Amino acid sequence: MRDNIAVRRERAVLVGAVLKNQTEHDDELAELTALAESAGAVIVDRIQQKILEIHPSTYIGKGKAEMIRQRVKKNMADVVIFDNDLSPGQIRELEAIVQTKVIDRSELILDIFASRAQTKQAKLQVELAQLEYTYPRLTRMWSHLDTVTGAAGSKGAGAVGAIGTRGPGEKQLEIDRRLVSKRITELKRELADIDKRIVREIEARKSLFKICLVGYTNAGKSTLMNALTNAGVYVEDRLFATLDTRTRQWTLEGAKKTLISDTVGFVRNLPHQLVASFKATLEEAIHADLLLHVVDVSNEDVEHQAQNARKVLDEIGCGNKKILTLFNKSDIVRSQAHFEMMQTLYPEAICISARTGLNLDLLKRKVLEIYGGGTVYCRIIASAADGRLQNYLKSAATVLKRQYIDSKVMMEVSIGKNQFPELKRFKPLEIEEIAQ
Repeated sequence: MRDNIAVRRERAVLVGAVLKNQTEHDDELAELTALAESAGAVIVDRIQQKILEIHPSTYIGKGKAEMIRQRVKKNMADVVIFDNDLSPGQIRELEAIVQTKVIDRSELILDIFASRAQTKQAKLQVELAQLEYTYPRLTRMWSHLDTVTGAAGSKGAGAVGAIGTRGPGEKQLEIDRRLVSKRITELKRELADIDKRIVREIEARKSLFKICLVGYTNAGKSTLMNALTNAGVYVEDRLFATLDTRTRQWTLEGAKKTLISDTVGFVRNLPHQLVASFKATLEEAIHADLLLHVVDVSNEDVEHQAQNARKVLDEIGCGNKKILTLFNKSDIVRSQAHFEMMQTLYPEAICISARTGLNLDLLKRKVLEIYGGGTVYCRIIASAADGRLQNYLKSAATVLKRQYIDSKVMMEVSIGKNQFPELKRFKPLEIEEIAQ
């Protein structure tokens, strides 16, 4: 069974173990339930346990493992999903006791990502994350890895080790380790090439103001992207509906052009293998001038989701970025107490609804204010044939006056303080700030 970790259409028992000294939420298994359902599992039972310490062989202890076995048998479950990260030895011991497949939280998230990947880049990223998760677990995950190849363990004549297996007598485990290691190296090489291309693309956009949508999965980022840009991004009410980054042009008031990107969503304890392999996808957030943190205020666990998203941003190096918090789905708030608490914690947040368009005009005005960072008025003299400068002024500034003198053009413009340094890089013939 261990060669198939997919949980689609399987009857699942969810298990969450919390140490006595850890803070416990109202529903520890709420997110795991959403993840399992997103993977296609049918939830037949949920078990929450407080434990004094982590048991080295079964994580929760043999007595509680036996209780899970009885619940699995009663509900005719196909899989047990833990909300904790388990070691290979713990998985094997638990499977021996509960008599069915056991997977942990990271394995579940990796399975969901594998089923959602559409582009070549996403597929390579998911495969790399899965192999990096699997590599240290090879020793105890599959029984065939204890077999021996070549003359030392063969029974038929001429059964010697194949080319590249270092001769007869090598264990299958060592062969698999080498194959996995080789494939990891190949994937990293391919993804490194993709990373370089993406970084070049981002560098080429440095003259434009870059905005990135970030936040918890299923918070409504893709819906907001569609509402602002008509991007046609795939939208569905499930976790990790989209994995690939989409970047579109978003025109603000005064024909000021920006680029806005939609990134992969975050969850609590996102497996570090995914964070590492999806580095290229997260480059959009790392190089953005403004992050729009989309928060689902209709969710009862909204406070923890917002905190976890901020934690992931810190982990990828975006903690010091300019962040504008958006309370999405504010038209369907279920708990007024939670909503008021969030408004207290994030007083600068804007309440919006990407679905209905509520306060999107207010969002645009706030982004335009951040985009400019204040206004600079200046007089520019440039060559009338300088098309690059003219195009930049068209997208980033407002031309108040224009006068052609021979082969030159004199312009008085208003431009944001954030865009003024970029304007200087175009090296017009003359540029000076003026009072207005």
